[in-house]
This record gives sequence, structure tokens and C-alpha cells, in this order.
Amino acid sequence: MMLFAHRPVSRLRRFGALLIAIVLGWMLAACGNGEDRLVLHTASGAHAFTVEVVDTPETRAQGLMFRQELAPDAGMLFDYRREQPASFWMRNTFIPLDMIFVGADGVVKSIHVNARPHDVTPITSGVPVQFVLEIPGGRSVEIGLEPGDRMEHARVGKSEQ
Repeated sequence: MMLFAHRPVSRLRRFGALLIAIVLGWMLAACGNGEDRLVLHTASGAHAFTVEVVDTPETRAQGLMFRQELAPDAGMLFDYRREQPASFWMRNTFIPLDMIFVGADGVVKSIHVNARPHDVTPITSGVPVQFVLEIPGGRSVEIGLEPGDRMEHARVGKSEQ
């Protein structure tokens, strides 16, 4: 009887080890590309953000619309894949946002602080940019972000010409 009692425990251990390996592999694969991490380098230091990357017309059109909250160190990175003029509005956006317009080289070109929720007034980059980073309203001021500062992200320097 003991011989048979030992077998289910052994199978259970192997199943548990396999399950742990699968979960760890999935977690590493999800984090492996580094696209969820972004760092803004300012005079006050390096400030890390967790971002969602949107790079299709459909995902860029949706953006942060209808979201009710955004963590202080979270954001959304819009990638146009090449430099071009960018324009945004706040229709159906419920939270104030800072919009940071960034060139293909990662240099911050311009910043719009505290875009007003539901405002349909266009907010433009002023110059061609590849990226637009949206973070909670006022955060760019809190971290001392200025034009000329740098954004570090896996996609910087990988534009399509």
C-alpha cells in the first residue's frame, strides 16, 4: 500500500514543478522585450515609468480614452514608427494628462502640461516627433522634465524610414 501512496505525491510534485516552470516562463516572456519600461532623464535624476505601447492606428485612436485612473508612474507611449507632426485631443478622456512629444532620438521636443479632460482643442507637437508619452497630469512638472531631456525606451532609435 505504501508503494502506491508514494506515486501520487511524486506525480503531484512533478506537476507542480512543471506548472511553476510554465508560469515563470510566461512571466519572463511577457517582460522580456523591455517595452513596458521607460525612463525619463531629467536634471533631478532618472524617473522610471511602466507604459503601454500603442503603435497601430486603432490602438493610437483609443489611447487612454475612458480610463478612470492612471498610476503616478504609469503611462502610454504612442509610437508612430517615424517622425511626423502629431496632434491629440482629450475627447472621452477622463483624467488630466501631460503629453510629452519626443523625437526618434529620444530627445524631448515639447511638453503640454495638464491637458484638460474632454477638451476637443487640438494639442500639437509643434515639430515632427516619433513618440508621444502620456503620463498623469502634472507629473512632468513634479520630475522637472524640460525640452532637451531624454527618454530611454527599447524603441528609441528604431524608427522606420
